[in-house]
Amino acid sequence: MTINLCTKYQESFVLIKATSLQEAKAKALNHGKNESVSYTNENGETITWSLQQVVDVNSVLDDDFDSSEDIVDLYARHFRNYDAYQLFEAFLSKEQL
Repeated sequence: MTINLCTKYQESFVLIKATSLQEAKAKALNHGKNESVSYTNENGETITWSLQQVVDVNSVLDDDFDSSEDIVDLYARHFRNYDAYQLFEAFLSKEQL
C-alpha cells in the first residue's frame, strides 16, 4: 500500500438538531456537501475539502443544549492515512459490533 503523505483527512463531530436519526443524517450529508470547497493556497497548491462519508448518526444523552443553530461543530481531528482509518473505524467497514 502506498501512502500519500501530502493528502490529509479531517474527521469532524457535529451536533445537529433534528426530530429523528433519519433527519439528522440528511442534515449531516447536506452540511458536508455544503462545506465542500476547492481553492488554491498561498503555495499554489490546490486544496480540496469534500465529504467522504457520514460514518455515524446517534442521539445525544442530553438534548437540552441551547443553540440557535441546527448544526454545531463539536470536534475535528486530522489524519493522513484514510485506508488505515477505515480499518480502525468499524462503522466505515460495515462491521457488525
